[in-house]
Amino acid sequence: MSERLNVMAAAVRTELETHILPFWRGLLDERGGFYGQMTRDLRIHPDAPKGIILHARILWSFSSACGDCAEARQAFQFLQQAWDTEHGGFYWSLTADLKPFETDKYAYANAFCIYGLCAYARASGDKAALSLATEAFRCIETHFAQENGYIEAFRSDWSPLENDHLSEHDLHAAKTMNTTLHLIEAYTELWALTREPAVGQALRALLLLTADTVYNPERERLEVFFDEQMRPIGDLHSYGHDIEASWLLDRACACLGDDALTARFRQINLRLAAHVYNAAFHDGALFNECFAGEDDKTRVWWVQAEGVIGFLNAARSAEEQGDREAAARYTAASADLWDYIERYQIDRRAGGEWFAETDTSGGPQSDFDMAGPWKCPYHNTRMCLEVMQRVAGTAH
Repeated sequence: MSERLNVMAAAVRTELETHILPFWRGLLDERGGFYGQMTRDLRIHPDAPKGIILHARILWSFSSACGDCAEARQAFQFLQQAWDTEHGGFYWSLTADLKPFETDKYAYANAFCIYGLCAYARASGDKAALSLATEAFRCIETHFAQENGYIEAFRSDWSPLENDHLSEHDLHAAKTMNTTLHLIEAYTELWALTREPAVGQALRALLLLTADTVYNPERERLEVFFDEQMRPIGDLHSYGHDIEASWLLDRACACLGDDALTARFRQINLRLAAHVYNAAFHDGALFNECFAGEDDKTRVWWVQAEGVIGFLNAARSAEEQGDREAAARYTAASADLWDYIERYQIDRRAGGEWFAETDTSGGPQSDFDMAGPWKCPYHNTRMCLEVMQRVAGTAH
């Protein structure tokens, strides 16, 4: 199996360096930022709005993979222009020529800006990037944070706004697991850079909220949507978020250095990985989600990428607990997922990247963007970097 992982590590390096990064580099826009949309026919739409999440993830990807490079600098400059200098917070999107477009503010989007800014600050040493990340943290804690979780959305002047962008199945959730998880992701990196007590306290509170409220021990899953009192609504199991959380939560606990919290989440994370493996891993790929007892068997690009990392992480955790059988099972699952990605998810057309979705036969779904507000390089770039680090010992 070690030889199979070594082959995988070499393959993902090639994929990252010769395919993923060159694709996104090709979307640089001389007006600033990156083009906001490329459709499935590989046609760039130069007048499409430019999403803040897209640019925050591009910033993270190039900063993490390439260091202080031109692409990272351009993405950083875009984030600077997307900051509301009057009221604070990052807008949801800008126009193609960098004017405010959707001026609503989401905790989720602001969290990703922190994540990208931290990666750029680490790569470049630019104090302005870390300062902006810290300002975004204070903005989130001032406006979005409540004692029992984080409100999702506001208008530009911080007046109330219904959560449209981060709800589905007509649930209009006041609070979500998705935002909770990605605040943890962002605060972990900000804590690692600053060691600011307020950041550490907020990160710990988010982890406890996850363990005590978001995690459902009876169903061994993270609940997804909540009302304002953090009561679950709907019956949704997001396989992709659970396998992603299973390793991000491990990282957050390790960064905090809290042995008791680490031990608690080690068990939660192994249960999450086991449940995803048993419920969603079929024919070498992961289903998307299960709503009201019915599986969505679509193979989504980011779910497969996070599965590669999550199962590698579960294998390490199982090995540390002496469960060699589980470790071997998860290692094989990780490698199988990469095989699926290589065979079906990667778009081999000249000028393509990864198909956003494939069906149960491996065929690409017809209606998706190759690049857009949600289709970004962060999941597959991070998968490549994590595999390189975990398997081949290559730091990033």
